[in-house]
Amino acid sequence: MEIPKEVKSIVEKLEKKGFQAYLVGGCVRDLLRGKEPGDWDVATNAKPKEISKIFPKSFTNNKFGTVTVGEIEVTPFRTEEKYTDKRHPDKVEWAETIEQDLARRDFTVNAIAMDINGKIIDLFEGQDDLEKKIIRAVGKAEDRFSEDALRMLRAVRFATTLAFNIETKTGKAIKKNAPWLQAISKERIRDELLKIIMAEKAADGIELLKEIGLLKYIIPELEEGYKISQNKHHIYECYEHAVLSLKYAAKKNFNKYVRLASLLHDIGKPRAKRGEGPDATFYGHEVVGARMTAQILNRLRFAKKDIEKIVKLVRYHLFYYNVDEVTEASVRKLVRNVGPENMDELLEVRMADRIGSGCPKAEPYKLRHLRYIIEKVSKDPISVKMLKLSGDVVMKILNIKPSPKIGWILDVLLGYVLADPKKNKKDFLEKEVKKLGKLSDKKLKEKAQELRKEREKVVMKKDKMTREKYWVT
Repeated sequence: MEIPKEVKSIVEKLEKKGFQAYLVGGCVRDLLRGKEPGDWDVATNAKPKEISKIFPKSFTNNKFGTVTVGEIEVTPFRTEEKYTDKRHPDKVEWAETIEQDLARRDFTVNAIAMDINGKIIDLFEGQDDLEKKIIRAVGKAEDRFSEDALRMLRAVRFATTLAFNIETKTGKAIKKNAPWLQAISKERIRDELLKIIMAEKAADGIELLKEIGLLKYIIPELEEGYKISQNKHHIYECYEHAVLSLKYAAKKNFNKYVRLASLLHDIGKPRAKRGEGPDATFYGHEVVGARMTAQILNRLRFAKKDIEKIVKLVRYHLFYYNVDEVTEASVRKLVRNVGPENMDELLEVRMADRIGSGCPKAEPYKLRHLRYIIEKVSKDPISVKMLKLSGDVVMKILNIKPSPKIGWILDVLLGYVLADPKKNKKDFLEKEVKKLGKLSDKKLKEKAQELRKEREKVVMKKDKMTREKYWVT
């Protein structure tokens, strides 16, 4: 895997000035795994002011002295004193060697340095852990998590995104000290959770969070569904169903809104449940769930627009649709409630819900038929209302009273516009009104009827194309 010339240039400029410089962290980990790094980080014994002198167009953007050069972060070697609040080091001091810098990092697979010639510095057997596919804390796990409790959640994130396992002692330290996560800002927790949710094995990540004792400090409401049975329509318990729904959403590479809605769509079921056994009910769980989802996402500091979208997907995921029973009017109402821009995602949540319930097909005929109806009712109907000229204007131009003639003229004008949309301009239409007004009623009516038949053919052709698009008859 080639190191980008921009990265090599930064290292070479630092070395030319007499400083040490190494690639560190995730980029080294990814290079050793044969994966292309998403970000590149350089560590050096140069101090922030010295780095800024070498790269005058750079800027320092945090208290750790990280200097951003283009899109590459250059950070001085550092050591950190104790973390009283389990979030921030009480004091940051610059280190003299790369070895000191590596010793304060979180996990062995992230504590490997490499120079631009490929020489590796690996003090904590990180390469061995990469081979074994395990996440292991550098040094004593409890000390690392005491320094920054978010590292416990990062351990799960790395295990999920890399498809690794958490080493036994590291896992035990997380279970023992999971309550420390409460000291971490909700924004930082949200960002790590999203990375887990967006991973290919997102469902495994949620399971690991629960198993290791962290889920109760992130989305405790999800654990309320654990071992809560459903009814004759479901073969899985509430929590298991939620995780399986997320699993399908991740498998289909759905976006973050669909993944979160798939995980949370039945979050209200345990609180709405009445009775036990095959006839248990969950009336109103979608309303309860939407309210709970809003509380969860607000607590985790999600953006307002994201909350509104996901809450809608949860609130309306239970829509009823049978081909011969539901009218176009009810579909229009659903589209209005959810928003046309959210309809595709709502149907994706429904697909995840179906597979998470044990159904063999994600998108049966009736769901395809619903897609067809949604597209049909979402399109502007072909009518004279499309014209940039009204019947009142026709009457004014021709100085006539309301009569069938006005409808005939509008039908003819619509025929012109459908044939050439550029003609839908006020000036053109007004000129044509004057011409059409000179025709006899008989000729005008015949012309209108002819163009109306042509319009009906267009409508039928478009409807046929839409039906074929969704394989419905």
